[in-house]
Amino acid sequence: MKYINTVLICLAAVGSVACSAVKQCQAPQLNLPDNIAGRVDSLTVADVAWWEFYGDTILCRIIERTLSDNKNIRSAAARVEQMQQMYRISKANRLPNVSIGVLGDYETNDYYGEAPLRDPQFDLKATVRWEADLWGNLRWAKRKGESEYMATVEDERAMRMMLVAETASAYFRLVALDNELSIVRQTLDTRREGVAQAKLRFEGGLTSETVYQQAQVEYAATAALIPDLERQIEITENAISLLMGGYPDWEVVRGKMNVSEIRSEDLPVGIPSVLLQRRPDLRASEARLRAALAGVGIAYADRFPRLVFSLTGGLENDDIKGLLRSPFSYVAGTLAAPVFGFGRKKAAYKAQLAAYEQARLAYEQKVLEVFKETDDAIVSYRSAREAAQLKSDLCDAARKYVDLANLQYRAGSINYIDVLDAQRRYFNAQTGLSNAVRDEHLALVQLYKALGGGWQN
Repeated sequence: MKYINTVLICLAAVGSVACSAVKQCQAPQLNLPDNIAGRVDSLTVADVAWWEFYGDTILCRIIERTLSDNKNIRSAAARVEQMQQMYRISKANRLPNVSIGVLGDYETNDYYGEAPLRDPQFDLKATVRWEADLWGNLRWAKRKGESEYMATVEDERAMRMMLVAETASAYFRLVALDNELSIVRQTLDTRREGVAQAKLRFEGGLTSETVYQQAQVEYAATAALIPDLERQIEITENAISLLMGGYPDWEVVRGKMNVSEIRSEDLPVGIPSVLLQRRPDLRASEARLRAALAGVGIAYADRFPRLVFSLTGGLENDDIKGLLRSPFSYVAGTLAAPVFGFGRKKAAYKAQLAAYEQARLAYEQKVLEVFKETDDAIVSYRSAREAAQLKSDLCDAARKYVDLANLQYRAGSINYIDVLDAQRRYFNAQTGLSNAVRDEHLALVQLYKALGGGWQN
């Protein structure tokens, strides 16, 4: 009965230590909003896999190559493998450690005044060593290793999400640049025809030289746009090549921009709790918070005694001939307790408490940043979609304006400068529509990323 009481007292002491280890660690104060950007949706667009969300097969092939060959994502995968093995070590530390040793020595002692002494020894022994996890330091170490491993898993997913968004954004910028260059070249052809007609009319005495010079100015101004666009296209292609793990000057195969594409205005965004679950960078921050909590537990348990058992058995003899007939065994139990370390253990515990506080505040800050990023992405997409629709209407009106201006100029009711003004407005409307559609695509990419989409395998 006395033994049972002693065991119960020990168990109670161990339980109280485990609870006391993290009692000073405050839980994160999130106070999540009731909805996201004023909306409560049961689903979220982020649940759609990226290869379904981005319907462009060419873009999907580029993203696939990026996710397989990008150096950063491969480095992140190696980091996951490293932390997985470290986690296996922390789990194995709770199990007995078995080692085998083989020894053979021959010692000679020749002391003054005594006969020489020969002392050979041959050993073949196995040792089993196990530490009793009295205060939970090994359990906390296992939890810490698991949390650090899961943080790297989520980091790899977050990088995958980021690479998908970066690749898609670069692709849409490249397609928009191609479209803008096509608009400039078509406009340049129109300007070239206008210069030729103005020259004929000037040489025929139908118009003044001013009209001819105006046509040349418009042609030169349009032609001057081409080198910069070609430069931007080359730089964007190089950026995509780098994302795919390739060298520059690699031609990126891509499709064409569809400026008439209509996208849905109301995309489901989900609820706040779903956002916390969807964002891998948030889950990585949460895993680091758990690792910091486990670090507090380890530092607290390190202040108490450690009990280690060891069992050694095997063969030992001073003559190798009699080794097999000389069994050996040794059992030991060691209880090591810190007595006086000038406050080292206490300081280490307080340091881990401060580290946990940093991790807690970092997690709370990350939650705030994620919700801000999501709200910004929703507002930006709505604004970009509305702007694209307005720019489309403007482009249609500007095209009609050009047709009417040409008819009136041929009828002699307006001057050529009015035709040039109409053409300039139409050109600006075309490039404005192209940029607006590009911004709509980019805003949609950022919204998909902000909601936690794009990390699926």
